[in-house]
Amino acid sequence: MSKVAISSVKEGDEYSFTVNDFNRTQFVKYAGGGGDFNPIHHDQTFAEKAGLETVFGMGLLTAGILSRVPVEWFGPTTVHKYNVQFRERLWPGDNVEFKGVVAKTYEKEGVAYADLALSATNQDGKPLILSTATVRDQ
Repeated sequence: MSKVAISSVKEGDEYSFTVNDFNRTQFVKYAGGGGDFNPIHHDQTFAEKAGLETVFGMGLLTAGILSRVPVEWFGPTTVHKYNVQFRERLWPGDNVEFKGVVAKTYEKEGVAYADLALSATNQDGKPLILSTATVRDQ
């Protein structure tokens, strides 16, 4: 999808994409890029000793992918605010829909703004992250 002008959207407009079949390799790649080498994210034995069935993905991995919604929709320089609230863990094999909905549009000092409700939801309908973002025209 090409970038759209914030002044052209209306409340209720949506943008989404899905990432299917998350895997441990993605978790390890993110660990290398993000510096989060907690073994709970890559070491099966460690995860089991912690009482889990398996490793799980970093919350910031999911948050980073979710941030693609406003960036792909409106462009990287439009993001004014981005907040996240972690809800559930990302497990190997999860299929996650990353979605944004325009919650409010307004103008301030001649600049168009849009407040977005964002979510990352797994195949069971459970939100991994609930988020908000504000984007603005340049």
